[in-house]
Amino acid sequence: MTGPKLNERSFVAGERTGIRASLRGSRMSASKARVVLDLIRGRDVVSADQVLQFTEREAARVVRKVLASAVANAVNNDSLEAETLYVKACYADEGPTLRRFKPRAKGRATRINKRTCHITIVLGVIEPDLLAVVQARRERAVTGRRAGRVGGVADRRARVTKSREARATKGDESTESTEIESTENDTVVDTVAETSAVETPVAENETTATPDAEETN
Repeated sequence: MTGPKLNERSFVAGERTGIRASLRGSRMSASKARVVLDLIRGRDVVSADQVLQFTEREAARVVRKVLASAVANAVNNDSLEAETLYVKACYADEGPTLRRFKPRAKGRATRINKRTCHITIVLGVIEPDLLAVVQARRERAVTGRRAGRVGGVADRRARVTKSREARATKGDESTESTEIESTENDTVVDTVAETSAVETPVAENETTATPDAEETN
């Protein structure tokens, strides 16, 4: 899917559909770029940039540059704040195909199609009601709480630290228990040795006393 385009509807002449930036002739196929564009369509600029930052695709790096260019156009040309923008539309059109040939057996050749595409990102301004919701969500994502559970970067960092401390404490306890078990085993071994040393003379006395009893009889 190419995604919704703003030029697919009839609009009033001279109406501006949004702040845009485009990259023409990118050396990748349009289908690869559309996979990444589908991830950021309709998102606010901040979350869209985060998604592109952690997307492991080559197209994500290119699309992120186009998004940064569109934000710069909005900030410098229209004096808008980057936090109030969202991705209104984004699409990739097919560009000219570069045809190359690879030699094959028996004097033949195979054609290689090197695809290109044109990437376009259009930004719009978030409505005031939705902007308050988006800003509150960002604050909760950093330091706040969401739905009664701990959330945010700071709280996540605190949970990781607490988990590491608990793991270290557990490791110390297991070491102490191992030392106690080894001490108990040594004590049992010593007790068994002492018992065998005490019982051995008694057994010898009994064996020596038996012939005397027989002679007396």
